[in-house]
Parts: sequence; structure tokens; C-alpha cells
Amino acid sequence: MLKPEIVDFIAQLTVANPKALADTTPYDIRTSAMEKWAPVYLGKAEPLKSIVHKYFSGPTADLPIAIYRPEGAGVLPAIVMFHGGGWVAGNLQLNAVQHQLMAKDTGAVVISVNYQKAPEHKFPIPLDDCYATLEWVSAHTKELGINPDLIGVAGDSAGGNLAAAVALRARDEKGPKVAFQILIYPATDHNFDYPSMIENSPNYLLSAEAMRWYWDQYVNSPEDYKNPYVIPMASADLSGLPPAIIITAEYDPLRDEGEVFAKRLKSAGNSVVLHRYEGVIHGFMLMQGFLIDARDASKKIGEELRHILNKP
Repeated sequence: MLKPEIVDFIAQLTVANPKALADTTPYDIRTSAMEKWAPVYLGKAEPLKSIVHKYFSGPTADLPIAIYRPEGAGVLPAIVMFHGGGWVAGNLQLNAVQHQLMAKDTGAVVISVNYQKAPEHKFPIPLDDCYATLEWVSAHTKELGINPDLIGVAGDSAGGNLAAAVALRARDEKGPKVAFQILIYPATDHNFDYPSMIENSPNYLLSAEAMRWYWDQYVNSPEDYKNPYVIPMASADLSGLPPAIIITAEYDPLRDEGEVFAKRLKSAGNSVVLHRYEGVIHGFMLMQGFLIDARDASKKIGEELRHILNKP
């Protein structure tokens, strides 16, 4: 059953934003994001040791990053984090609370990047930006005070897609070592026949139609859907990948593809932990201001990450 807090949230957003996604523009989505996710929904983060904003030179642009450092002495693990938003929207500000709490709950330094967005910057530019961020972090471990052997990638929704793709690319190109991957209700497939895609659309904010629209913004042509860096599920070989923590939501159209991807990773010999959160929808981890499950999921990720890293 859908949680009462979610029912109220959906009702409020539906009244405030009655226009269908197909009738909006990328600009509309970006400029309305902070109104939709008002501070009462996003919540407030607990203090960290430091928060630093800076730029680094990516392949095609200077990219803004935020570095969230929790309390703790010595070198720490690191999470290179990619925000969601359908490859079109989202930014460091919108995801700041989620990423700050991730740093606190995992005890890792979280480095978030504001990668360039589609449709102005289609595949592979967002992926290139995210991969370059991993490379930059791996090249600046001493400066960042992080353990070079304990750097992982993470992302939610489209960011989960990018995190999975970065892990695949790092394996294929023998790039920076990725110690773990955290995939939060990730977009892993371009298949609209999953039961969750049918049953959970269009009543829970994210719909199949919306996902088609987002994919259309990101890809250049149907040929891109054969590329595992676009569609991780399309990879014929998922072996040799880092341990994965995967979070899914019961009333999410992307639920089944996330869980099938978890099974495929495990079948390929990788370590996988999967947690489905009941009664919640896509994007629930952003709802730190009113949903207990949002913080519980962040804490659960921290708990599972400590198991992976064999830390007390």
C-alpha cells in the first residue's frame, strides 16, 4: 500500500503541475524543479566537517563539483556521485541534502558533479563528464584525503544509469579502480514491457511516457540503445564488476529493471545487495523532509557499504 505521506505528496504535485511532460520543455523542467522539491520536502542536512565547491576541467567543459567531507580522521573512502533528473534536469543544489546525508551515513567523502545535460548535450557527453570526474578524483586522492583503493560510484535514477555505465567503462578501459557501485532506482534498460513499467504508470509521478521522453532527450539514434554504456542491461558481459548496492521502490516503473539488473550482476559472479522499499515511489530518497524511509535508505546504504569495505 502506498504510504499516506506519498499519497499527499502526489496530490500536491499533481495540482501544482497539471501539465503533461510531453507538453513541457527541458527549460520548464529545470526551472520548476526547486519549486516542486520545496525545502519542506528536501529537508535539511546535518553538519559535516567541510563542504567545498570548485571546478575541474572536463573533456568539453569546466565542470562544477561539490565535495562533502564527513567527520573522521585520516584518509576516507570516496563516493563519486551522479544525480538524477532524466539526464535533462537536476543539479548540485537540488540533490545537496541527499548527498550530504550520504556522506554522513556512509562515512565517505562524497564528490558530486553537475554534468552537462541533454538534449543540448546528448550521449556520450554526460557519461564522459561523469567518467572524467572519476578520473579526476582518482588523480587527486592525496589532495582530497581519500583512500585510492576505496573509491566507488553512485547515482539515483538517470544518475544510477550513469554510475553503472561508468563502472562498465572503467572495467573495459582498465581505467580507475571502482571499489563499489551504489545504484538507487537506476534506469538500466529501454524495455517498456516490465510489469512494474505497466502497473506503476502513470499514477505515481514517473510514467512510461515520461521515460520515453527522457530517453529521447538523451540518445542520438535508436542505435544508441544497443550500447551498454547507454543501456547497461544490453551488456553481454557483466562479470568483473565492483560489488553493488541496489535500491528499488515498490511503486516505481523502474523497479523491475533495477531488480533484474541486480540478478544479472549476481549471476555474472558479482557481489550484490538488493533492497526494495515498500510503499514508496521513484525519487523517494529526495524526500528527506517528510519521509522516514528516505533517511532509512541512506543509513542502510551506509551499513551495507561498511560491510563491503570491511569497516566496523
